[in-house]
Amino acid sequence: MAKTKLEEINRNIYDIRNKDEYDFKIKKGLTPEIIEEISRQKNDPEWMREFRLKALEVYNKLEMPTWGPDLSELNMDDIATYVRPKTKLSSSWDDVPEDIKNTFDKLGIPEAEKTSLAGVGAQYDSEVVYHSMKEDLIKQGVIYTDMESAVREYPELVKAHFMKCVPVTDHKFVALHGAVWSGGSFVYVPKGVKVDIPLQSYFRLNSPESGQFEHTLIIVDEGASLHFIEGCSAPKYNKVNLHAGCVELYVKDGAYLRYSTIENWSKNMLNLNTKKAIVGKNAKMDWVSGSFGSKISMLYPMSILNGENAKTEYTGISFAGKGQNLDTGFKVVHNSPNTSSVVNAKSISKNGGKCTYRSLVRINECAKNSKSSVSCESLMLDDFSISDTIPVNDIKTDEVEFSHEAKIGKISDKTIFYLMSRGISEEDAKAMIVRGFAYPISKELPVEYAVEMNNLINLELEGAIG
Repeated sequence: MAKTKLEEINRNIYDIRNKDEYDFKIKKGLTPEIIEEISRQKNDPEWMREFRLKALEVYNKLEMPTWGPDLSELNMDDIATYVRPKTKLSSSWDDVPEDIKNTFDKLGIPEAEKTSLAGVGAQYDSEVVYHSMKEDLIKQGVIYTDMESAVREYPELVKAHFMKCVPVTDHKFVALHGAVWSGGSFVYVPKGVKVDIPLQSYFRLNSPESGQFEHTLIIVDEGASLHFIEGCSAPKYNKVNLHAGCVELYVKDGAYLRYSTIENWSKNMLNLNTKKAIVGKNAKMDWVSGSFGSKISMLYPMSILNGENAKTEYTGISFAGKGQNLDTGFKVVHNSPNTSSVVNAKSISKNGGKCTYRSLVRINECAKNSKSSVSCESLMLDDFSISDTIPVNDIKTDEVEFSHEAKIGKISDKTIFYLMSRGISEEDAKAMIVRGFAYPISKELPVEYAVEMNNLINLELEGAIG
């Protein structure tokens, strides 16, 4: 049987394209006048307008990163940074335009809301088009809304936290985000409130030659807990799209936050996302991450363990096929005694795809009696794919426990032969091994996302096996 080429694979629901119809689309490029127009269109308060313009100044001063994947094909003069769809924010799916609602229907968002979610936000291009939350959470004081509403309705809370965890000086694309951000989610969980059912936001980019720059800000107050799920996808176009979102997470003393995400962008997307958490005393931050799709990804979630006994765990997988360069990893800084971090990262590359695991573990002198364990495993499905591991371990005190383990390998011919001797086809045998390799990640995902991840793996494997 001839190999199925990746280009022939129908990505099914993910490549749904609606007509590029919009209420407003900013002209391409990045100038003070464009930033002013975005601010006008969004009816920003004066402090936000000034923030955007200062962020643009920082963007213009900072250099492009040169230590990772080649970003030379990105030209901001070809990117529209704000696209407002032909709809207003609604709390009823019935009020969402039919073409947009059908897209989210096919992605399974309304159905998941009915069966397993306490609240849902759905963003289309640059604006959140749907948002709802269960009444019992509202009664407990939980706030879950779109970011623009939060800026207007909770200004002091937003101003105290907005881009303080991720300052615009962090790198060039954070500065870009600060200038043009639009959409995203705001969550505040009051002290002691346990949100037992997850909240979810889904970000869908439809318009070609545009960018999505959603801002997610989550504050889990003392002793509270939350599981937040994020999904992303886009159809494939022949020209570059850009995603430069920002996620800021504040996990206060004694609180718990799990942040699960599957990023399934199309193969023309440059995914330059930034995610960071500040973790307080006796608090815990868990990350579960799956990176699929995108032509280039540069994504390194980060936990800053500021409180004594703070903990973080990262469980992530990336899957790179032909023409993809996924540069992903995790960063953690231990700033207090008795803190701990556990990192379990996996990557799969095939058809010449490149996966790079890039990490930082910094245990400062003040973080005595801390523990950190890092494990990264890479699986290559052929002889011409690439997998690299680039860890940085900066340990500034002897009073720690630290371990780092890395494995890179190919599917064992002996294992394939054994499975085939039991009546399993070569194609199914390879798929079983890949799913087994990914299982530690998928078992940590919510059910519908675990199914989505396995479907994506099956879809990608169609292009590699046969």
